[in-house]
Amino acid sequence: MSLDHRLPEELEELRRTVEAFAHDVVAPEIGAYYEQHAFPYDIVRQMGQMGLFGLPFPEEYGGMGGDYLALGIALEELARVDSSVAITLEAGVSLGAMPVYRFGTEEQKREWLAKLCSGEMLGAFGLTEPDGGSDAGATRTTAVREGDDWVINGSKCFITNSGTDITGLVTVTAVTGRKDDGSPLISAIVVPSGTPGFTVAAPYSKVGWNASDTRELSFSDVRVPVGNLLGEEGRGYAQFLRTLDEGRVAIAALATGLAQGCVDESVRYAKERHAFGRPIGANQAIQFKLADMEMRAHTSRLAWRDAASRLVHGEPFKKEAALAKLYSSEIAVDNAREATQIHGGYGFMNEYPVARMWRDAKILEIGEGTSEVQRMLIARELGF
Repeated sequence: MSLDHRLPEELEELRRTVEAFAHDVVAPEIGAYYEQHAFPYDIVRQMGQMGLFGLPFPEEYGGMGGDYLALGIALEELARVDSSVAITLEAGVSLGAMPVYRFGTEEQKREWLAKLCSGEMLGAFGLTEPDGGSDAGATRTTAVREGDDWVINGSKCFITNSGTDITGLVTVTAVTGRKDDGSPLISAIVVPSGTPGFTVAAPYSKVGWNASDTRELSFSDVRVPVGNLLGEEGRGYAQFLRTLDEGRVAIAALATGLAQGCVDESVRYAKERHAFGRPIGANQAIQFKLADMEMRAHTSRLAWRDAASRLVHGEPFKKEAALAKLYSSEIAVDNAREATQIHGGYGFMNEYPVARMWRDAKILEIGEGTSEVQRMLIARELGF
């Protein structure tokens, strides 16, 4: 019996559809959005109409009935052209909508999921804090029960999709009590946009992902109903660890797309650019760079698809997700650096996609768990 890595026909059709959308719609427009640091509402609207935000959710909640493999396919194809659009989809699905689906009550799912799946509304994931970083257990944001309300105070930073005109909610981790040993009980609470006391700061000035929305959030005596608790009280940290495990599979797919996009652009340029009377691709030095870049992208694809397959089949996938995220993010940085080098001076010009890819790559080694954290997780799964 042979192992077949080919996609089923329905996923191959999805891949072709998103590939065409990325090249025909995203590629011609995204550069202007990127340079203006503007959110691409029209592109996001079209992604919603295509059903991309609903890919891994059941049809009964407005989804497309797919899974994380389908989501990863879409993310990879989008990121081959642009990572800002891809991260908007990734965060909207795996960080915004998925916690509601995984841990929400039936009432919460009915209230929010359909709009999140259609792309009519974006959700965000408020975990990181200014003094927290990778130490999510050091959460300082608090939520105190007062009658039928939670009263939330604190702040979050680096939150994607949190301040757009279509952002509808942010799920926030907050300390809601203490265990017997004094350690915090962390819970997850949904805060709708526009709630009094919930303030969204101006967008960050970022190195990359300039056409995506990233902001700092603050909460000053923010009151939401007790029914906005997501999952069990005190289980918020464990819930979001699961969310991050799944999100790492999605980020690995996105990083693979960026790495492959660097190959695509570099092969095209190496055939068109002439120096000393012939295409630069005729030089073995360039060919070897391209071969290494393709090897890295191909291996990365196998890694994220393996992790996604384990997730979809209900098998343990924590180690494989960390492996895929670690490898894909680091090779994305490698490929972006090499693509810029192949393009020479033009690689430093923003009119060329590889300049955007170079700026977008580094965050992949930081977001959804740094490379150091991934190595810790892998070592832990090995018994250390």
